[in-house]
Amino acid sequence: MNPSHQYSNNAIIVSDLHIGSRYFLYQEFGRFLANIPEDHEFILNGDVIDNPYSELKLPHQRILDVIARISHRQRVVWVRGNHDNGYIPQGFEEVEFKHFHTIGHRLLITHGYDFDDVMPRSQAFIKAFKLMHDLRVKLGAKPVHVAHYAKKWEFFYNVLRKNVMTNAVNCALENGYEAATCGHTHYPEDTVFNGIRYVNTGAWTETPTFYLLITPDEMTLKKIDDSSGFRKAKSPTQSHVTSQKL
Repeated sequence: MNPSHQYSNNAIIVSDLHIGSRYFLYQEFGRFLANIPEDHEFILNGDVIDNPYSELKLPHQRILDVIARISHRQRVVWVRGNHDNGYIPQGFEEVEFKHFHTIGHRLLITHGYDFDDVMPRSQAFIKAFKLMHDLRVKLGAKPVHVAHYAKKWEFFYNVLRKNVMTNAVNCALENGYEAATCGHTHYPEDTVFNGIRYVNTGAWTETPTFYLLITPDEMTLKKIDDSSGFRKAKSPTQSHVTSQKL
C-alpha cells in the first residue's frame, strides 16, 4: 500500500461485479466509481471478475483501469471471491488483495464462498440447472444472470443464502466482530441474526444495485438510484432498519 494512503473510518463496500459477464452493469458501475469520495476506503468484496481466464471487452477493461487509478489516491482492498481465483491482475500494485478484511472489531468483510456449504455439495444439480438456464435463453427467454433466474427456485435459494448468513454470523461471534458483510448470494439484505448484524451487498448483474456505506458512527446499506447518485433505501428483506449505529 502507498504509505501516503491514510487509514480511514469511512468505507464503501461493493461485491459481485462479475466484470466480463454479459450481465455486468458496467455503465452504471462506471457512474458509481466517478462519485466515490476520496476520503473513503474502497472495498471490493469478491467476484470482481467473472471468468479469470477470459479476455475482457474494452468497456469492461476500462472499469478495471479506473479502479487501478483510484488505488493511487486512496486505499483500495480487493477481497477475493470464488470467481477471482486464478486471476492475475496487471497494474494493480497499489491494490491490497486479501481473503478477508476487517474494520476493527466493527465489521468482518468476506466474500462468503468459504461459508457456502450448499453449492459445493450440489455440483451435479447446479450444472444441470445452468444447462437448463442456457437452453431457456437460446429458446428466447429474457437473458438474465443465472443467479437472478435461480431466485425463482425460492426454497433452494433461501437455503443457500441462509447457510452463508448463518456461517458468517457464527464466524463473527467466535472472533469478536459486531457485524459481518458478504456477497456471493447476489441477494441484498440487512438483518440481525443471533445478535450479529449481517449485511449482503448483492450484485452488479441486476437492478437494483447496492453498496454498504461505513462511517465512524453508522453502517448503511444503500441503493443506487437511476441518476447515479447515492440514496438511502431499504434492502429487500429489511423492514425495520437501514442505518444502524455501531
